[in-house]
Amino acid sequence: MKKENTIAIFQGKKIRRIWHNDEWWFSVVDIVGTLTESEDARNYWKVLKHRLIEEGSNETVTNCNQLKLLAEDGKMRITDCANTESAFRIIQSKHKI
Repeated sequence: MKKENTIAIFQGKKIRRIWHNDEWWFSVVDIVGTLTESEDARNYWKVLKHRLIEEGSNETVTNCNQLKLLAEDGKMRITDCANTESAFRIIQSKHKI
């Protein structure tokens, strides 16, 4: 059974996801934007990614894959995505900014 790009809803916000290598991968920017309510979730993720690497937690960043997801403009765009395990690690790290 082929899984497609879909949207998950978390606290009323959309989280893009894709079925890849037999598991769900979630847009990191969408997760960060939902949890932080940041107006610039892409920049928030950029800063968080940098801090994770500085702290030696680069495994979390390394485990993110760049996958194509449907963007707001209707085009497929490369996006940092995390599987469930990596998404939880990112969520646990969000307080560091």
